[in-house]
Amino acid sequence: MPEQSSSKSSFFAAINYGTIAVMSAILILGIGLGIAFSSTANFSPESVASREVIDRSVPNAELCAQYGASAITMDTRAYMTLSPFSVYISRPTMQPGCVLRSSNWSILEKANLVTSQEVNECRKRLNTFGFTGDVERGDGNVKVSCIYQNDASQNLFLDQTGAGGTPKESDRF
Repeated sequence: MPEQSSSKSSFFAAINYGTIAVMSAILILGIGLGIAFSSTANFSPESVASREVIDRSVPNAELCAQYGASAITMDTRAYMTLSPFSVYISRPTMQPGCVLRSSNWSILEKANLVTSQEVNECRKRLNTFGFTGDVERGDGNVKVSCIYQNDASQNLFLDQTGAGGTPKESDRF
């Protein structure tokens, strides 16, 4: 028994408060460096790493933040041949855009970008409007579309056990 107590006391003597402090400092420094390296964001236009980059890229950033939400629009074309059966997709064109809340469509009507008939058709389908370009300047670069919100898309990173039933979008029609 005396040999065990002497080996324990020599072990505790080797690990003193100074050693614990140095080991703790190394651990904290390692965690800090890991966080710093993993969270560095590149804010160049080629690398969209945060919502703030998208918010700043929209031509009417204040209007979009107040009456809707900024977005990334993707224009692409799909081609399908039947003999032989093949599907071809063009490279998407990506640009900043804005999705308006349905209560704020009057902004587009006042700028003469949509007609009352287009508003009624979009409202009947329970859709909303999205646009690219500068609404306030009103030059010919504004493209407005009646867009559908797809609530059926699910976050596959979340646990889906026990989820069932019909998709929420089927309640709309």
